[in-house]
Amino acid sequence: MAPLLQFAKTTEESLIAEFFRKSEGQWRSERRYYTLPEGETQEMVSFITIRFLEAGCDELARLAALHELSDAVTLTCGAHVTWESRESISGRKKSKGSTLFGAAGNILYRDRGFATVKPVKAEYHFSTPQTLCLKTEYDGSMFEEELKLVGDNYRTRQTIISRAGEQQMIGQYLEKRI
Repeated sequence: MAPLLQFAKTTEESLIAEFFRKSEGQWRSERRYYTLPEGETQEMVSFITIRFLEAGCDELARLAALHELSDAVTLTCGAHVTWESRESISGRKKSKGSTLFGAAGNILYRDRGFATVKPVKAEYHFSTPQTLCLKTEYDGSMFEEELKLVGDNYRTRQTIISRAGEQQMIGQYLEKRI
């Protein structure tokens, strides 16, 4: 591997590890989803717990096996995320679950996707050391996401979901550490 490419890969891997470490903890997420083109809006509140995963842990080994990664691919770090979501106004429970993330190079492996329980992978990069950008594609849909750490106690997120080249939904989130 060329030295410059190796440096870029190492830099991305150190940035994702730092991002996951800084995200570790409990968060209250206020979410607003806009369905396009109608503009229908749905508001949600989610409680999220994020735990940093070190290279070599059992959870990352299971994730690597799920993706059938060769021994040459090492998941350098990851995160275990759990959530419970409710509608903001009615308080009606919407979803509850968990997912695993594991990083190798500029690929983020997941045990499930946003709209599927099947394993997926995303390309990632950092536009700044505090801003993680993800691009995930499966089942004819594309998910573009930006997560930004704002100081120690806030995160913002934006997700754009497209199908067949047309935007279907925009999700915006403000997350506060609790």
